[in-house]
Amino acid sequence: MLEETLIFIQIIFIDIVMAADNAIIIGMVAANFAPKNRRQIIMWGVFAAFIFRVIFAFSATFLFQFAFIKLIGGVLLLWIVNELRIDLFTVKKIKSPTKQSKEPSFMSGVYKVLIADITLSFDNVLGVAGAAKEHYLLLLFGLVLSVILVGALATYFAKFIQDNKWVGYVGLAVILLVAVQLIIGGLMDYEVLTINEPFASWF
Repeated sequence: MLEETLIFIQIIFIDIVMAADNAIIIGMVAANFAPKNRRQIIMWGVFAAFIFRVIFAFSATFLFQFAFIKLIGGVLLLWIVNELRIDLFTVKKIKSPTKQSKEPSFMSGVYKVLIADITLSFDNVLGVAGAAKEHYLLLLFGLVLSVILVGALATYFAKFIQDNKWVGYVGLAVILLVAVQLIIGGLMDYEVLTINEPFASWF
């Protein structure tokens, strides 16, 4: 019982940290759209987060063998950081759902959210699966909780970032940190880099 309780607490903390990263990206992408499209972007993000988490939950052990997964994920997040920087701080007006701009703008937002979901869902599942071990009900609980947190936090971040642009800089810094951690972790797996303890555990 004590083991299950400790695992339960670990999973909650892992989900809070991991879901926050995912939610920040979805919220930052959604903040650039009119309210109607903003809700749709968040809906797509939450749905994709759930699907990818389920898929990775069944294949996490296999995928974790490949260090290039971390490298690819880190590079993709760097691309997202640049795209969000352009959207948030170059374009001054919210993209309106006009006949000329609705479809390309909306789809570009969906693509960014999907890429972020793929990368961060993998990390989230690895963390939860590592904590849950053979306790499959706790693993399922962790996956469901992470999706709920992503949806709730993304809605909040989207509204807050729209009203407080400075928060966007903080969000970009958080995403950039995750990207760097993934890339360094991949390079460590390939033994290109060596990080001394206790810093190695960060990657």
